[in-house]
Amino acid sequence: MAQYSRIEVAQTMGETGLVPLFFHPDIEIAKKVLKACYDGGARLMEFTSRGDFAFEVYNGLQKYAIAELPGMILGVGSVTDAAAASLYMQLGANFIVTPVLREDIAVVCNRRKVLWSPGCGSLTEIAKAEELGCEIVKLFPGGILGPDFVKAIKGPCQWTSIMPTGGVSPTKESLSSWFNAGVTCVGMGSKLMVKDAQGNYDYKGITQLTKSSLEIISELKK
Repeated sequence: MAQYSRIEVAQTMGETGLVPLFFHPDIEIAKKVLKACYDGGARLMEFTSRGDFAFEVYNGLQKYAIAELPGMILGVGSVTDAAAASLYMQLGANFIVTPVLREDIAVVCNRRKVLWSPGCGSLTEIAKAEELGCEIVKLFPGGILGPDFVKAIKGPCQWTSIMPTGGVSPTKESLSSWFNAGVTCVGMGSKLMVKDAQGNYDYKGITQLTKSSLEIISELKK
């Protein structure tokens, strides 16, 4: 069962402005990455459900977050059907993110009052998602649609809350372009999860990038 209500999740997304995205099949590595983001100030993490037995990794990661990382809100992304959403909610997922708009996922998440964020690429999809109760829309693929798309949407639909995923970097230039366009928060994956010269995750680097990104976002939100 979710530890945080959909309103608490939406508020945290709006307040911090950053949702790191990550997946690794090794639970111990996943824990270290989650801790690195937490140490940098992140209070949200989207575990992307990829690969066989991903739910088993998530199960361990959720238990770790509850026991060791107070205030960390863990959710699941890349969810493609209602059955998968229901499974992850049984494992404590606090929010569900999908690559596309699916009404079956909306129904099961709304039934449990768990925040769900569907991937949308048009104003028609965004409007439909909001009719289905969506609080924060995932703009996907963000790198293709870009900040100008957000500006265009926010013009007639000022109430729409948008989270782009893809095309977001932990730099002042990138973050400024998105937040000045009117996004509520951003999802950031590979650009945040940096590695060292040997190809291993640079946990200190992840912590520092998380911290600096949050500082930039906080300044932009003033």
